Amino acid sequence: MGKIFRSEKLTTFSELLISLGVIGAILAAIYFLSPGLKTSVSKKLEGIELNKTDVNNITNAEKLTLPSKEISSEISSKPLVRIAGYAWNAQSGIIVANGGPKTTKGSLMEKNGVNLELIRQDWLSELRNMQMKFIEEFDQGEKFPSSDKSAFAVMIMGDGAPFYISSAQKALDEKYGKDKYHLQVMGAIGMSYGEDKLIGPASWKTDPKSMKGAVISAVLGDGDWVTTVNYCFANGLKVNPDPTTYDADAVNIYPSENDDYIKSAEELIKSQSTGWTVSLKEVENGKLTGKSVNRKIDGCATWTPGDKMVFDKLSGFTDIVSTKEFNNQMPTVLIGLKEWATPNAEIVSNILKSALTASNQMKNYDEWKKRAAEAVTETYKMENPKYWYDMFKGQQGTKNGLSYNMGGSKVFNYADAMQYFGLSDGVNRYKSVYSQVSGYLKELNPFGFNENVGKVVPYDEAINLFFLKNINDIESSAAEKADYTNEATEVMASAEWRINFGSGSAQIMGTSTKELEKIYNLLVQAENSKLNIVGHTDNVGNPELNLGLSKYRAQAVVEYLKNKGIPASRFQLVDGKGQSEPIMENNTAAGKAANRRVVITFLK
Repeated sequence: MGKIFRSEKLTTFSELLISLGVIGAILAAIYFLSPGLKTSVSKKLEGIELNKTDVNNITNAEKLTLPSKEISSEISSKPLVRIAGYAWNAQSGIIVANGGPKTTKGSLMEKNGVNLELIRQDWLSELRNMQMKFIEEFDQGEKFPSSDKSAFAVMIMGDGAPFYISSAQKALDEKYGKDKYHLQVMGAIGMSYGEDKLIGPASWKTDPKSMKGAVISAVLGDGDWVTTVNYCFANGLKVNPDPTTYDADAVNIYPSENDDYIKSAEELIKSQSTGWTVSLKEVENGKLTGKSVNRKIDGCATWTPGDKMVFDKLSGFTDIVSTKEFNNQMPTVLIGLKEWATPNAEIVSNILKSALTASNQMKNYDEWKKRAAEAVTETYKMENPKYWYDMFKGQQGTKNGLSYNMGGSKVFNYADAMQYFGLSDGVNRYKSVYSQVSGYLKELNPFGFNENVGKVVPYDEAINLFFLKNINDIESSAAEKADYTNEATEVMASAEWRINFGSGSAQIMGTSTKELEKIYNLLVQAENSKLNIVGHTDNVGNPELNLGLSKYRAQAVVEYLKNKGIPASRFQLVDGKGQSEPIMENNTAAGKAANRRVVITFLK
């Protein structure tokens, strides 16, 4: 029974969601009926760190026998474990390790004594409900909850984990008491490598500033939303944090129906094909004008098969930025219940071991990729094996002379997982992702995050690598280091960053630490990028001295990033322009402050 409405039919968590919806509706009504009230101000934040190294190790291994399609009888006496996840190709490794939705004869799960069922669920809210049902049954004394409405763990985009874990933790604390139960990331088994993307008119790619005033459909707080926000902030664009309003001076993000990535694509198609619009309250400088505007959907954030749907139906649209550029941003993470996993550590570690082993087979042998495509088709009940096989590698298309990219995924072997979490090379890529997205949640406040959730669960509490480190007898290899020897020529993003220095000095002030940390986090997430860093000054003082000062300031940023572990070979150009390229008049204090800046360009 729920504790809020005293209903036999609703869980407290469901009631919490309903309550939040009612509160949101009341607040929305207040906003609508009270023009001139202040609303959320559009924000221009620092973007995510870009780390250049591609996490993609291949460990030599003998070819293993492919799993059959026959359901295993050998592990039928073992307790059933259920995991739910989106239809997402980056999960191919764990799916083929199981042989399909249920553990098959000859599969790696069978070999490692795991009786696993994989369930497709594309709605984030339903994934959460399944995990909450598991906890409810576990709390009632069931050691191995296995009803068809429950799941021990979910597989989602790792950059969506701060939102998912933090909002779920709030509900758990309210229902069961503070800190009785905890959801944690227990490992990573794959990576989006182009599959997840922002789609829009080609002009957004050549001139990112043309995105100003656009409306983009996305699942707020999810990984594709993060990709969109990253691109905006890396290019110095403001993002409107209120999905109910329209700011012509910012990029506006509209929440897709049912938090469904397919709906994101469908809403763009419907808007562009039929003229369908959404009604939004107009806002200027953080204040409602009292007017409403009807706006088309101009772009969407989605993944396969949503991207293919858009490119099949529309002309003039392309992929603007994807997880191929932000190559470390979006891992496939396994989020499970700590209090169940701890006494069942062997099962959890063997699930990870099976998935990582199967992934390494996919890296070495094409037959394993093909078998994975078959298992994915059976699990998702969607498309056909050739579709998933092709989309795993990534595909390029052309329509009316405009090229676009679809798909693109990776799976993790053991060396990849150890490297991604910094256990082999000391660079914790996922911590940078988690920290950066945590900042976005607090600053952009999607779904009233600050009011309804309150805080982000800290990284050290949300991540539990014990089960990954507990794996034994698995083939591995040393992590490879990134190669930055080739010159990068294509601009991925460019923005002006306000790094504060002492007057007439190249000494970075402490007030800039937060901005520098965000730059570092972007570098970790887009690990394949190189950098141009150019310093600028105002017109106070001697022009010649200012030229030298601007170069010293650019170098100071380089030294900071190098001390954080960014290799010197990533900096392709470090220069200064002195006072020669002001962006504002130097006749006011504000103008001078704006001209004292560092421009950072990400290249690929």
